[in-house]
Amino acid sequence: MTEKKDRERVIAEITLSHLIRLGNEQGCPVSRQHALAFLNQEGRAFEMWKHMMQAAEHFIADSLFRSFTPGHNGFFVSASATAVDQHRLGLATSRAPSLRR
Repeated sequence: MTEKKDRERVIAEITLSHLIRLGNEQGCPVSRQHALAFLNQEGRAFEMWKHMMQAAEHFIADSLFRSFTPGHNGFFVSASATAVDQHRLGLATSRAPSLRR
């Protein structure tokens, strides 16, 4: 893990290697060429970006809620955080079959 630093900006991206790894983890091996084509079809890359932004907004809101809740121990999992995790899992499992061709 990298050392903690103060940050003004966070950049997140899904790279081809992430997509290939996810495909392998889901039992659906994906080539680099297929992963690239998959990301660029039907606006998937933009849709992923929107989902990442929504997940980040939920994470920030939940983190702010936790940090301002008196007596909070830092291990609270809110309903929206759970929904975001379920949404991520749903995306991962729903996308895997469309990678097969």
